[in-house]
Amino acid sequence: MAHRAERIAFACLASTFATGLAACGDPSQATGTETSPTSTSLTTTITTDPITGTSTATTDAETTDEPTAGTTTTTTTPPTSTTTTTDPTATDTDTSTTSPPCIGLECQIDQCNGNPDMTTLSGIVYAPEGTLPLYNITVYVPGGPLEPVVEGVTCDTCGDGLPGDPIIAGLTNTKGEFKLTGVPSGQNIPLVVSVGKWRREVVLPEVVPCADNVAPYDLTRLPRNQSEGHIPKIALVTGGADPLECLLRKIGLEDGEFTPEAGSGRVNLYEGDGGADQYDDSLNGGANFTGAGTLWGSLDNYKQYDMVLMACEGAQNGGDKSGAMRQNLVDYAGLGGRIFLSHWHNIWIEGGPDPWPSTADFVSEPDLPNPVTAKIDTSFPKGQALADWMIHVGGSMVPGEMQIKEAQYTVDSVNEMTSTRWVYTDSPENTVQYFTFNAPVDAPAEQQCGRVVDSDIHVSSGDSIGEPFPNGCETEGLSPQEKALVFMFFELSACLIPDDEDPIPG
Repeated sequence: MAHRAERIAFACLASTFATGLAACGDPSQATGTETSPTSTSLTTTITTDPITGTSTATTDAETTDEPTAGTTTTTTTPPTSTTTTTDPTATDTDTSTTSPPCIGLECQIDQCNGNPDMTTLSGIVYAPEGTLPLYNITVYVPGGPLEPVVEGVTCDTCGDGLPGDPIIAGLTNTKGEFKLTGVPSGQNIPLVVSVGKWRREVVLPEVVPCADNVAPYDLTRLPRNQSEGHIPKIALVTGGADPLECLLRKIGLEDGEFTPEAGSGRVNLYEGDGGADQYDDSLNGGANFTGAGTLWGSLDNYKQYDMVLMACEGAQNGGDKSGAMRQNLVDYAGLGGRIFLSHWHNIWIEGGPDPWPSTADFVSEPDLPNPVTAKIDTSFPKGQALADWMIHVGGSMVPGEMQIKEAQYTVDSVNEMTSTRWVYTDSPENTVQYFTFNAPVDAPAEQQCGRVVDSDIHVSSGDSIGEPFPNGCETEGLSPQEKALVFMFFELSACLIPDDEDPIPG
């Protein structure tokens, strides 16, 4: 992306795209792990004469393989220093070269007898419910206070830089694991776990120097409520064919975060055709949901939200979605909105303003056999990550495949110039079950801010439709297609990056 170099320079991060390890700060105090996007690295060796104190450096070229998605590739460059020997006959006395002094927590990176990378911190990041490991979550040690998260829709790209002047940063792999090297040691070390506008800052009681440290798992899950951290603002439209609202409870959001728009909760439920239309008496006094038309009819209403999720209503119901409403959604996406559309909500794309209809080839064919074996497109980094992650979390028994119940058939193919296919079938029909595109659709990649997911899968399995929330949420555990949606949900939350690039901390 256009801002990638600026972002890494701003954050002082040297990142590996496969594992996301990065470090910054005083080069005499800390050295992180680095993977270069090229295949050649330089290793500098410093030797010092014990009598004269004169240092000399030799540099050797070293070739490393390119990292691939789902693998761990680490290239470590030993810490270096520069010493200038002064000619005693010279008249210029200001010839020594020194590194800038360390600042704050950077000064707590123990040198460990010349190998500061010996102080490590590892762990696993989980969904708010505490058991489901998550991929592509940023984990870092901030060097200063965090700026508040900006409320309302924003253009969140991976070139924007991390708040808090990170000292060391990384990403979780497809097992939810992270490992940071060259971590500051001592007591009360801050740690941030974030993806998009999900953010949790915790304090580690102690990091032991020159040792492998493990972060307590309860500290490295995403927040369940606002007392634990920041949660994106979400609007969810209910529907008569898919009780999608129940999935947000399954990933661990507490019921208190579901409120009417005037409430303080981070999730507002709107009534879609045939869907739930009120809270249970025990929650928000049994208040009625606002009709979806209120959300759809105002761009200003959309702009309050980071994400908009729409559950299938059982039909397109085009008469309820005017041309102006459809333009509002397109404009919201262009501002940075993140949108999930289930099944017949494809009308927002198929019948939306140009160029949205060009993102895929839409049809209306009979449903696929129930169940059906779908395949995961592994031709791009995050597609391969989804396939690997599904195996690890028990969503797939065969790599690159998953079982789908009640699969629909409304998308034949995608426009490869604008869209990415994630899940598809090739038997008995060629269909697309999940695809995404970034917005504005016709803008260059570096100017795109928003993202849209279209699903032909009814994601919530077994929960009751139309019941006061949360009474209809009866099932426990996650089905394979619900697990796939959880992956897509947090991927939708993340900072925006072209699909053909490996993720970076952001």
